[in-house]
Amino acid sequence: MRNNRGRGIADRSGAIVAWVMEAVKMYRSGLIGVAAFALLAGALYTVTAPAATAKKPVPAAETLAPSREMPREMRQVQLTFAPVVRRIAPAVVNVYSRSVVQTPINPFFNDPFFQRFFGLNTQQQKRVQQSLGSGVIVRGDGLILTNNHVIQGGQDIVVSLNDKREFKAKVQLADPRTDLAVLKIDTKGERLPAIEFGNSDALQVGDVVLAIGDPFGVGQTVTMGIVSALARASADASNYQFFIQTDAAINPGNSGGALVTTDGRLAGINTAILSPSGGNIGIGFAIPANLARRVVEGAATGAIRFPWIGADGQPVTSEIANAMKLGRPQGVLLKTVYPNGPAAQAGLHTGDVIVSVDGADVDDMQSLNYRVATHKAGDSVKAKVVSDGHWREVTLKLALPPESPSRNSTTLGGRNPLAGARVENLSPAVALDLQMNLFARGVVVRSVSGNGFAARYGFAPGDVVRSVNGKNVGDVGQLRSLLDGAHGHWDLVIDRAGRRLSLTVDG
Repeated sequence: MRNNRGRGIADRSGAIVAWVMEAVKMYRSGLIGVAAFALLAGALYTVTAPAATAKKPVPAAETLAPSREMPREMRQVQLTFAPVVRRIAPAVVNVYSRSVVQTPINPFFNDPFFQRFFGLNTQQQKRVQQSLGSGVIVRGDGLILTNNHVIQGGQDIVVSLNDKREFKAKVQLADPRTDLAVLKIDTKGERLPAIEFGNSDALQVGDVVLAIGDPFGVGQTVTMGIVSALARASADASNYQFFIQTDAAINPGNSGGALVTTDGRLAGINTAILSPSGGNIGIGFAIPANLARRVVEGAATGAIRFPWIGADGQPVTSEIANAMKLGRPQGVLLKTVYPNGPAAQAGLHTGDVIVSVDGADVDDMQSLNYRVATHKAGDSVKAKVVSDGHWREVTLKLALPPESPSRNSTTLGGRNPLAGARVENLSPAVALDLQMNLFARGVVVRSVSGNGFAARYGFAPGDVVRSVNGKNVGDVGQLRSLLDGAHGHWDLVIDRAGRRLSLTVDG
């Protein structure tokens, strides 16, 4: 049976070859044309093909490739975000901030060497400094969200709506830690268009987003891009460095503007760009909407207090991961656990690794702080932890950082180098406010008056006063006693961001 089938196939193949050779001879001699040759070849295939093949016709080309029909109506080719932009554009505003700064008439007076010879009371000139940014209306009664750096130091803040109307704005809340600020304008009862908050945790890399703002003051501009990355911590703009990265064009003036999803919900607040020239190169950063929502909630009381977990840590490196048999670098290795804090109460210890919070991976303290900051004190979160090589899940009940010792906020007076500085006792709560090490202790400068000795000597918020005339400073009361008893000579040691600075003043 097998041999008979083989013989039939061979006979049929020989016939095909003979017919093809004859057709080629006829084509070359000019007896038939191309069309006739094609028809003859088709006939040969039909006559000589096996019956089984004839029963299964070859599918048409249209069934093997996507349909390429011409569009029959405009909506088939017109893909546009215009309806979304038309709805949300009126909720994006311009924010103008005006401040008056004093600078020496002669720039040489900025040099401490010249100040020693010409005195501290050098002639000053007033200069008006203006800042331009954007903002987002998040509530119809005129509540506006923008960046803190847009309005910082501003004395007159004006909001310009999409319809060219202008309003003076009041600052409801300014939070340098998140680089966010909440403004309020008086609409006389008129409801303004507002943008609804979206869930920024639902964003994925590759999602299409729109950036709306006023770059370079040219007027409201809309750009489109994608979410390039999530959980970026390299923009160095706030203590909660958990940014959405996008290639949607963001330029100076876009700060405080809206990053929105294609359904018109607020995904983030445009905040920073990475650029050697100051212009857009496709690397922009936005503060996630979930953190921005918490700041808006805090505007009702004029302050926002973020919870903490009561621990400090560092990213897990390859060496640490190998030593702990984690398989790969992941999570935050706890270096210090605060006694009776949320982490300690959940049974965490130094050397434990927090890998995720509520199912979201954390790889550094910034991302861990962000996950905690989107919650309120009293909330419980689930954390996946590795302890002594064992994986487990723990529940942490978040709490406010303690204010122990008490702040004892004091503005120093008299005639000494720190006159005009407002100082406080360091505690975890104060350290969190100032984006410092949560376990720092001592006396810290909270603010500096512009016309006091402290400002002229260059003291800044965050400076920690370590000693006066060789004696360590433990609290605010001790600092005041040491300054008052110095008898016109002060040797000060200051800790600034981990650097020890010395200042000697006679007067």
